[in-house]
Amino acid sequence: MVTIGMNYEVREGKAEAFERKFALVLEAMRKLPTHAHTELFKSVGAPGRYLIVSEWHSREGFDAFVASEAFHRVTDWGASAILASRPRHEVYGETASSAPVGRCPVAHAAR
Repeated sequence: MVTIGMNYEVREGKAEAFERKFALVLEAMRKLPTHAHTELFKSVGAPGRYLIVSEWHSREGFDAFVASEAFHRVTDWGASAILASRPRHEVYGETASSAPVGRCPVAHAAR
């Protein structure tokens, strides 16, 4: 299992469009056998700042997703119309056994 944090800065007035597109991407992710769970978090202090915490059964599964044509279409659209800056992806931790390593503190908060 691997937990990935995806940090996004959304342009002013584009939050609703970002959240709608995220819902569509999440729907597609749920169909992938390598995807486990994903949550979207919005900053209270900075309304245009979002964190997506995504759990995958393997790092290879996540890497294949972000290398996919579908993901690139969404990110190209976001880069030109929605995002204020380039997204940052961060690996919070991988588990080789049942003991989590470096897990994001919000990974299971909303479950």
